[in-house]
Amino acid sequence: MSGTRAAALRARLDDALAPTELEIIDESDRHVGHAGAADGKSHFRVRVVSTRFEGAKRLERHRMVFDALEDMLETDIHALSVLAQTPDDARKS
Repeated sequence: MSGTRAAALRARLDDALAPTELEIIDESDRHVGHAGAADGKSHFRVRVVSTRFEGAKRLERHRMVFDALEDMLETDIHALSVLAQTPDDARKS
């Protein structure tokens, strides 16, 4: 199921942010037995590099990611860790 969720997550972020780089890491296995995992939702870490983040502050970038995944956050994703960078940010890190 998590593979399907990761694919849906990727499709949503591709459509909304046209990332030049996108890493999705499913961390659900690290949360087995955790109360938030009991309902079957997944835990993900994402790194998104997009020109659409240019000029946006960190909070605005995170909102853009969360907006793209809004309904999935209610039905499929229990926890989401986000690193949202511009291409320039990514080159510097």
